[in-house]
Amino acid sequence: MALPLQHPIVRSNRGGRKPDEPRPGWRVRLQAVKHVPRLLRLVWRTEPRYVTGILVLRVARSLVPLAILWIGKLIVDEVVRAIGAAGGAAAVDWTRLVELLALELAIALVGEGLARISALLESLLGDLFANGTSVDLMRHAAMLDLEQFENAEIYDKLERARRQTVGRIGLFTLLLASVQDAITLVTLAVALAVYVPWLLVLLVVAVVPSLLGETHFASLGYSLLYSWTPERRQLDYLRYIGASDISAKELKLFGLSDFLVDRYDRLSREFYEANKRLAVRRSVVSSLLAALGTLGYYGAYAVIIYLTVTGYRSPAGLFTIGVLTFLAGSFRQSRDLIQRVLLSLSQVFEQSLYLDDLFSFLAIEPSIRRNPGGHQVPVPIQVGFVFENVGFRYPGAERWAVRGLDFSLTPGERIALVGENGAGKTTLVKLLARLYDPDEGRILLDGVDLREYDVESLRRNVGVIFQDFVRYDFVLKENIAVGNIAAREDEPRIEAAAERSLADTVAARLAGRYEQMLGRRFENGVDLSGGEWQKVALARAYMRDAQLLILDEPTAALDARAEYEVFLRFSELTKGRMAVLISHRFSTVRMADRILVLRDGELVEHGTHEALVAQAGLYAELFHLQAAGYR
Repeated sequence: MALPLQHPIVRSNRGGRKPDEPRPGWRVRLQAVKHVPRLLRLVWRTEPRYVTGILVLRVARSLVPLAILWIGKLIVDEVVRAIGAAGGAAAVDWTRLVELLALELAIALVGEGLARISALLESLLGDLFANGTSVDLMRHAAMLDLEQFENAEIYDKLERARRQTVGRIGLFTLLLASVQDAITLVTLAVALAVYVPWLLVLLVVAVVPSLLGETHFASLGYSLLYSWTPERRQLDYLRYIGASDISAKELKLFGLSDFLVDRYDRLSREFYEANKRLAVRRSVVSSLLAALGTLGYYGAYAVIIYLTVTGYRSPAGLFTIGVLTFLAGSFRQSRDLIQRVLLSLSQVFEQSLYLDDLFSFLAIEPSIRRNPGGHQVPVPIQVGFVFENVGFRYPGAERWAVRGLDFSLTPGERIALVGENGAGKTTLVKLLARLYDPDEGRILLDGVDLREYDVESLRRNVGVIFQDFVRYDFVLKENIAVGNIAAREDEPRIEAAAERSLADTVAARLAGRYEQMLGRRFENGVDLSGGEWQKVALARAYMRDAQLLILDEPTAALDARAEYEVFLRFSELTKGRMAVLISHRFSTVRMADRILVLRDGELVEHGTHEALVAQAGLYAELFHLQAAGYR
């Protein structure tokens, strides 16, 4: 198997950000916040009981800091009163002190317990949310069309969305923490306002610079990750093929390891350098801005000390040592809380941008209209398929993959497609299976445009095995059952399909037979030869009660004897059905009732094997070239 090294490193301006790198402004961030309600609905849908419990616990926890600070004030005032009173230790109201200490301890323990229970529920909710979001992503990806998976821009969106399935519950946790901090902040702010209202102004001034700095660098961080999506995909790809059982043979035989490692190292270092430059700038600026906040705190602290020493009397009463500790603690916590709340809001804006990655992918609609209320494929098909001047070119391509195709496929007929690589053979069968819609002309089934049929009904009646079929790391019977996954528990049907494709001979030599794990990814897995995998893939086609069978190079990896046996059975199986074969082996092609010869996407010849050889055209040329190799 050749390694697909078709991922060149994209060169760009690495001296700074990319020229086209997005740097989201406030308008973009505010627009991204529109996704937050949708996220909250998804979280609520995940497990309402957990969400309710977390909200109750968070609100209860928000009252703990004020309670502890106030009890601390009472303890300090009691101690100061006792020290100043005559009689020394005898003047101390030990009962009151013990009660206050016990109360503070109880509140602290309750707060700690609430925090741990809340963390447990949030962790469980996060796991459920990640699982549910991954399922949503997989289901939506399954709805998209082949054309969209072959679009690099959409694939980048998929990659960014995939990275968000695990981390986005963090935004919900961030919102909860912000609400909790905001409630605590309100209670502390009220306490500060009762004693020294203008301290609130100094409080806000102390944290705003830090907020602005964090917001700026948060947007730069998103821009960096966004612009590096293609390169991060390359890193994932290089990491995979550099340590994969699929590529291990060629890595050793061709000595590719150093090449891949160097390529990965070079690209990862470029990403590291870009990330480091941003991290250093962020650290320096954040440190300077944080210093301003610290100066603001100590300025307020000095004012509170001055007011206490000078015997200042506020509307709430005389400034005592207890009030000093209470206000100093309240101001410090309020500063931290404002900073956290504002920073959390900044992070909400930032993470909402990542939410946009997820929801913008989920908003992509399939380009092929599903038409669920459309025609059902008739059983049996009466007239067959008719191509009327069909043309198609891949998105972004100037060259037509196929054009001007006019031919028919009638019930019970077997046709073969012949042509050199790139002639349009596989594209034609993709159009037939409606993996694409034509750009020109139309395809009819029993006189009705293929686009008028329900897609699911059409695909249930088509069995396709492509040359690049997937080798699933599943057990053997599941690898066969993917051809008709609804019948995955129907073991007689699976074994019958295996017998028709000769995959029963594969099962016979495996220790676990049909329960044997295939592939090397999981424990006790075994790999198959190319020919054995092809027999398994053929069995998938036989799992379907399809009226049309499409086989793309179905015997390319089989030896001569196995090929002969497969086609003896294939000939019997396709009686009364339509079949389309793509093959470069003329021993396979000549079994068809009719042969279509393609060149550069156009149908240039058609007829039986004998007739086409007699015409001495392209088919005859290809046939004689292959025959000469056997002489």
